[in-house]
Amino acid sequence: MWIGNGADEASMEYTMSYNPTLDIGSAERVLKEVKNIFDGLGIIFFLQSGSCLGAVRDGGFIPWDDDVDLLSIIGRNALSEESILATVEVFQKNGFFARRNHVPNCFNHSFLKNWVRIDWTCVYPVNNTVFSYPGIYLPITLFEHPKEVEFLGAKFPVPNPPEEYLRLKYGDEWRKPKKPGSYEIDVVRKIAPTTITGQPCYIRVLDAHDQPQPNVEVVLVGGGVSTTDEQGSATVIIPGSNWYALIFRENGKENVLYMEELDPGITYTYRPISFSPKGNETPKNAGTLGNVLIREGD
Repeated sequence: MWIGNGADEASMEYTMSYNPTLDIGSAERVLKEVKNIFDGLGIIFFLQSGSCLGAVRDGGFIPWDDDVDLLSIIGRNALSEESILATVEVFQKNGFFARRNHVPNCFNHSFLKNWVRIDWTCVYPVNNTVFSYPGIYLPITLFEHPKEVEFLGAKFPVPNPPEEYLRLKYGDEWRKPKKPGSYEIDVVRKIAPTTITGQPCYIRVLDAHDQPQPNVEVVLVGGGVSTTDEQGSATVIIPGSNWYALIFRENGKENVLYMEELDPGITYTYRPISFSPKGNETPKNAGTLGNVLIREGD
């Protein structure tokens, strides 16, 4: 049951927590409105991630997508912190609910209208690269001369060349349509684990009967690896409050949570719908409380 009116704080929290699939008709109308706002303000943006993949490969939204992903580069085309905040105000005046997501080293906002969530990430280029969630660094040259592609009966800018962007993001098989959730594992497998410093948060893995699941490997993508104990609990070290991708592995099978908001010191509960064979992952928004993290106290 959806909560809220589709453009308020309760609706935003619902979409962030459970990632309901986009209604394609509503998404088309809202994205075109977003484009008109950006064009009117002179804001240069790109379709990125799954939105770019759908536009270039399929000529439409990926059927199970849950948001629209947009990117802008700070310091290019006169985009500044001040103009970003002014743009957010324009969205609010046009009936969008706006939320600032506190992601380090960038400005990230989510806009919501008619249950369609637009995620707009504005990043600083560093050493001629652009960071792409959850841990891929792309050459700035991909974003210097946008290419326009036909999408939803209009023209939308994408990284140029889009084929190279999608190869770097999703791997050499990006043209091959895959089952829901499968492309996410292609992304996270490209990112090597590293030792990071920070503070712990705690993840309890329970089965459908609320019984603890020991010996489940919990991988923080781009970070460390831990294993659940007899109480089904694992300690995960994170640098700070942010969005993270996680991999859960058990007996040669794995599930991916691609975008979860984690805070230090907090305990989260994970009840997987099932553990799927590698390469055939269960989609995150499978219509139950499985395959999402539940923050303790929620």
